[in-house]
Amino acid sequence: MQLHDIKKLHQKKYRQQFGHYLLEGEHLILELVKAAKQQPDLKDCQVFVSEDYEAFAKQLAFFKSVTVVNAKTMAQLSDTKTPQGIVACVPMATKQAAKPLRRYVYLHEVQDPGNLGTIIRTLAWFGDTGLILSPNSVDPFNPKVVRASMGATFHVPIEQDVALATLASRFTRFAYLDMQGESVRSDKFARYECYLFGNEARGVPTDALAAYQADPFTIEGAGQIDSLNLASAVNMCVYQLAK
Repeated sequence: MQLHDIKKLHQKKYRQQFGHYLLEGEHLILELVKAAKQQPDLKDCQVFVSEDYEAFAKQLAFFKSVTVVNAKTMAQLSDTKTPQGIVACVPMATKQAAKPLRRYVYLHEVQDPGNLGTIIRTLAWFGDTGLILSPNSVDPFNPKVVRASMGATFHVPIEQDVALATLASRFTRFAYLDMQGESVRSDKFARYECYLFGNEARGVPTDALAAYQADPFTIEGAGQIDSLNLASAVNMCVYQLAK
């Protein structure tokens, strides 16, 4: 890609147009290096560094394209107020599962980048779970999501813009969270193929739950508060499934 196009990747429409996104910071670049050892196509990423990062040359030699840029260009590539001095342009191709997965998490219209990034990081930690996002969800390659995931986007199969109505052609057993459901600690909770989680404010549409005959489960608490935030709820469920 040309540098003037790479600078546009802060916007979703250009990420979609060019099929790439930006990764910033030493930690995320090191995660990219590790991922590229398993996914050789990532070696083709274009990396841009400030002069201060020339000492990082040994690790960066792994990539086919490394360019030293001035402070002005780095500021244009960076998404942060204080540029970290190293940015990569990464192909946005959805990672395909190398083998059939045990389960999938479906997020319906998730809006918060921090929530989505945290969920992706959790799925990468436990493994064997794919992520499906509905239309009108936050972009998983949004810079805030990528930072919150700490580079986990390389390790989780992610499908975007999958309508809730299409899931019936892929799965037969659905579960979701509800205050009146059976405990997620029950053995039954691990028997499902697809776990449905709704928008932070509205939840999963009730008509879809009825159509899929989805079974309700609950995360038992002490009753001090009314609800958990989305990332916390998903993380607890995935932990329970991995036990």
